Amino acid sequence: MTQLIFINLPVADLNRSIAFYEAVGATKNPMFSDETAACMVLSDVIHVMLLTHDKWRTFTDRAIPDARASAQMLLCLSRDSREAVDAVVAQAGAAGGTADPNKPQDYGFMYGRSYADPDGHIWETMWMDPAAAAAGPEAFAAHELTPV
Repeated sequence: MTQLIFINLPVADLNRSIAFYEAVGATKNPMFSDETAACMVLSDVIHVMLLTHDKWRTFTDRAIPDARASAQMLLCLSRDSREAVDAVVAQAGAAGGTADPNKPQDYGFMYGRSYADPDGHIWETMWMDPAAAAAGPEAFAAHELTPV
């Protein structure tokens, strides 16, 4: 069986979060969704579980951090082009998220931007030149990664 990833995120308003993730290209899987959680499918192997705070608390007794004030992780998804990176960030901003909570990065062969969902969870989105990716990390070992 192919390994899948389920990213679990606590959300304050489940319906608002569902609408946001649909606006940036996810589809809701009703089989794994109810009034306390929604399974948002990003790809065949990537799923985001949006969990109400009460549902979240059934998995852990750790405090739910305010994602607008602190960051525990950055989630990054690749895109097919620089234009696709720009498009999803624009869609996120138009859907009630925050475009570019982190500074955009442009290294020529790699381009990245970010957005935050309505709860403040930061998603990075990036594109890398396929030839650069095929060359591997050794090809860039001598290059300092400074934005252009």
